[in-house]
Amino acid sequence: MASQTSNPASPPEIEFRHVSVSFDDQPALVDVSFQLERGEMILLTGKAAAGKSVLLRLAMGLLPPDEGKIFVTGSEIENLDESELLAVRKGMMGMVFQEDSLFSGMTVYENVAYRLEEFGWQEEEIEKAVSEVLRYVSLEDDADRLPEELSGGMKRRVEFARALIGWPSIMLFDEPTMGLDPIVALQVLDLIFKARDINKISSIYVTKKIHEIDYLANYRALDDGKGGLSIEEAPIDHRLRTRVMLLDSGRIAFLGSFDDFQNSHSPLIKELVALDPHDHSADPYYPDPWDKSRKPKRDIL
Repeated sequence: MASQTSNPASPPEIEFRHVSVSFDDQPALVDVSFQLERGEMILLTGKAAAGKSVLLRLAMGLLPPDEGKIFVTGSEIENLDESELLAVRKGMMGMVFQEDSLFSGMTVYENVAYRLEEFGWQEEEIEKAVSEVLRYVSLEDDADRLPEELSGGMKRRVEFARALIGWPSIMLFDEPTMGLDPIVALQVLDLIFKARDINKISSIYVTKKIHEIDYLANYRALDDGKGGLSIEEAPIDHRLRTRVMLLDSGRIAFLGSFDDFQNSHSPLIKELVALDPHDHSADPYYPDPWDKSRKPKRDIL
């Protein structure tokens, strides 16, 4: 299978070396080692309390490890002072959480601009950056609205815009489609395709939904040349660089290709598949994820 290759002179975007962390003497991650290469997506899965969200917070520098080392673009996080760590979080990395984290008293524009204002950008630069990223998520006409005026899907797109502001090279997604209906979830997934395949952003995507892993591993986004986006199944020799990581009780139980994940006889993987009854074959894939008139394509018996 062909895959994107990274520059051998470039360090991994994120690297964990034998990382362990515990809370109240309960291990959350145990001896975790992996690398996220430039242009790669790692699809991180596992049951509840497996350590998925903890791994993301360690990568962001929001938590320190008890043991081991964590590197972001070659720099060890624990060796960075507060201002350097802040620069990593605001300049190199963006994160979309599963819970709503918008500021309720701020407009869409103010929520998206917040990181840049905190980082000292000039007003003219902020206005240009916010306008660009709101167009990216199709919310350019909603800049003056408050979060309470938005649907759940629109709020998630604002979260996405806020994480993308300044165009970080790394994105972390913590179950971003949680609680969304299937059509809105598909819109969010298509934004993730756009960030990965068009903007070449490296990412770790956390989900317990096996059908999302299937979709993100086997489909790709293409620029239609008219400012639009099309999603299509990728030919086997032109798939984007993706790997699946399975955490179990804080340990890496699997790390490899989606094909190997799908064909594995591991009881852990079979249990995850059984917990996700979604009929992936019946999913509506559409060239335009924002078309409100579309209806799911289903076979009618």
